[in-house]
Amino acid sequence: MRITDVLTNKGTTVTTVRPEETVEGLLRLLDERNIGAVVVAGEGTDLAGIVSERDVVRRLAEHGAAVLGMPVGEIMTTDVVTCTPEDEVEDLTVLMTERRVRHVPVVADGELLGIVSIGDVVKSRISTLEHHREQMEHYITQG
Repeated sequence: MRITDVLTNKGTTVTTVRPEETVEGLLRLLDERNIGAVVVAGEGTDLAGIVSERDVVRRLAEHGAAVLGMPVGEIMTTDVVTCTPEDEVEDLTVLMTERRVRHVPVVADGELLGIVSIGDVVKSRISTLEHHREQMEHYITQG
C-alpha cells in the first residue's frame, strides 16, 4: 500500500501554524482539532518545520511556563522528515521508527499534500493484514 492510499482514506487536510504564533495559541489549536502535531508554514505554503506535543513538553521542561509566550518558530523541529504519495507504507513505518517521529508531512514537487501519523500507518498495516487473512481463509475454505 502506498501513502496516496492512506491519504485517500483519511483525507488531505493539514493544519498549519505560522512560526510567529505563540506556543499557547498552538496548544489551543491542538486541543480544538484533537491532533498531536501541526506543520509550521512560512511564506505561502513553505514548510518551515513541524511542531508536536512532544516539542512543547521538552521546551516546558527547559523553560517552564515561559514557553507559553514563546513563538512556535523557537521550539519547532526544522529537520522535518517527509514522504511522497508514492512511498510505500512499510517503508514509512521503518523511517518513522528509525527517526523516532510520529507525524510525517506528505510532499510532492514542493507542495504539501497531507500529513500521515503513526496511527494512520498502523491502521493501514492492520487493514492490509486483515485483507491478507481473509484471502487466506477464503483460499483454505474454498480450495
